[in-house]
Amino acid sequence: MRVPYFYARIVSNMVKSSTFFLDIVKIVVIALIIIIPIRFFVVQPFFVRGASMEPTYSQGDYLLVDEISYRFSEPDRGDVIIFRAPTGESQFFIKRVIGLPGETVRVAGGEVLIINDAFTDGFVLGEEYIGNSITGNLETTLNENEYFMLGDNRGASFDSRAWGPLEHDLIIGKVFLRAWPFGDFGLIDTPQYETGR
Repeated sequence: MRVPYFYARIVSNMVKSSTFFLDIVKIVVIALIIIIPIRFFVVQPFFVRGASMEPTYSQGDYLLVDEISYRFSEPDRGDVIIFRAPTGESQFFIKRVIGLPGETVRVAGGEVLIINDAFTDGFVLGEEYIGNSITGNLETTLNENEYFMLGDNRGASFDSRAWGPLEHDLIIGKVFLRAWPFGDFGLIDTPQYETGR
């Protein structure tokens, strides 16, 4: 017995529709398999909140964070990084790496002095990116896997001057791209200091 043309068309369309939806499901699953690991293990977005990094970064800037580089190398002086709050709060901070493991950081006279094996008398950190000079007096020696972190807006930054050195295991990653605002879109450079690293 012949199936009427009308019914044959309905069955054909249903098969095509189910094939189409199956293809859509496959595409979504493949996209999730690719995107989710990248999102959680390679690159993470971050919105700047607050004024602690002005004038370098402002409230609402949309940044992308490289989460993989520090698995193969250590942070460099001048890197801007995202890390879990060392105060135990469930939030993330953005600051600049100033002191490296084993160094002594001295804040005095509106300057930051770095003392290490290569510069036993210390050197003044030249920072063209800061919004205002640093105040107060402080000296701290960093242990292995500790970093001294400062915001670029020294007058409005809650940083290592308040909560001490940052432990390496709290670091999420390095800021490598500003995606918003579009006028400032681009890769982020780490400043080069006169002393090198």
